[in-house]
Amino acid sequence: MSIDRKTFENSSEDELDEPSVPDLVLGFLAFHDDRAFKAREIAARVGADEGAVSTALSRLKDRSLVEHKATYWAVTDDTDRLDGYSGYERATALFNEQLGEEDEQAWREHAPDEPHPSVENEQ
Repeated sequence: MSIDRKTFENSSEDELDEPSVPDLVLGFLAFHDDRAFKAREIAARVGADEGAVSTALSRLKDRSLVEHKATYWAVTDDTDRLDGYSGYERATALFNEQLGEEDEQAWREHAPDEPHPSVENEQ
């Protein structure tokens, strides 16, 4: 994907880097903060290797940014902790720039009440 010259000149190298796997994982879980997922599903949803996602989840857990129970993972409900993680902010900004800002309330209004059958089968 190309960027315009102004963005190139006015952005730091960090801002131009693609988000890391932990950033992608945390961004995904934060967006779906009302659900918990298996590592395999997170990997499929963020387009990353399952091993890399598992490693990222363990590291995010060590920083108390995600919670783990059985085979499921969820984002922490500690918003102060999330706000202090710079990778989360960077991933969110990058996703918003590339895909447009999400209207979370509109998304939730149209979301099904029950999980997709493929998610139910994993339980």
